[in-house]
Amino acid sequence: MIDLSARVGDLELATPIVAASGTYGYGLEYDGLVDWSRLGGISVKGLSAEPSKGHPAPRMVETPAGMLNAIGLQNIGAEAFLRDKLPRLRTLGPRIIINCWGNTTEDFIRIVEGLEAAEGIDVLELNLSCPHKHEWGGVLAADAGVTAAVVSAVRSRTRRRLWVKLSPNVTDITEIARAAEAAGADALTVMNTVRGMVIDVEKRRPALANGSGGLSGPAIRPVAVYMVWQTVGAVTIPVVGAGGIISGHDAAEFLMAGAAACQVGTASLYDPAAPARIAGELAKVIASLGESRVRDLIGCARKAS
Repeated sequence: MIDLSARVGDLELATPIVAASGTYGYGLEYDGLVDWSRLGGISVKGLSAEPSKGHPAPRMVETPAGMLNAIGLQNIGAEAFLRDKLPRLRTLGPRIIINCWGNTTEDFIRIVEGLEAAEGIDVLELNLSCPHKHEWGGVLAADAGVTAAVVSAVRSRTRRRLWVKLSPNVTDITEIARAAEAAGADALTVMNTVRGMVIDVEKRRPALANGSGGLSGPAIRPVAVYMVWQTVGAVTIPVVGAGGIISGHDAAEFLMAGAAACQVGTASLYDPAAPARIAGELAKVIASLGESRVRDLIGCARKAS
């Protein structure tokens, strides 16, 4: 038997595999399609204080070994989530991670304060790294000062565990990671999508109505593994790896780079059972290496380098 239990700080997970925000709805959409006991957590679709319509269509386009999206953080808003989604979500079993965002620091404070009294939320995950929010004037997590200001403001207003989702669209992710840690983050999610563009040759214009979008899928995995490697070496808080994971072998790479857990995103869009499947495959990888626990993999590549 392989021990798949994992920890991100003081948060215990049944497995190190978490469904990533933006690719798993509010979790409920996948009920009946996945073995919930194989998931460590669900990071819900990014919530804002008020409902958001997101960007106009077309908002998604397939790319070689991946996809490009510019959904624009469409969501139902905090009030509807707490009323219509959270009660049932609490019955599924995995840890509940609320990915949340705002257009200003005050907006971040509003959504966090609006969630504070709710029962059953295990983590708040601040999204400072969406690559296609025009209202931000750029990626928030590309600026260490802005990152620190938002995280600090939120930290002072919540008792919950606070993860911060970082961006690969930066010169030096370690600078941003240290700023988030110093401001009070309990863990870092590394990474969000890579900014990119696809041109529709027949129509002679960008394929996405938004123009640019975020690239995800297997094409970005080596970038994500390297970003995790860099971040783990720069901070003392846990790092959750994300980016292009489609198999247990892929998840093992992130763990060996030092990630405490992994988020699975794009794979869920074509395989609803992907997070549970990947957890099962990871167990086989661990066994094939002659180990018996997830923790035996974490950071082992760092020791060998």
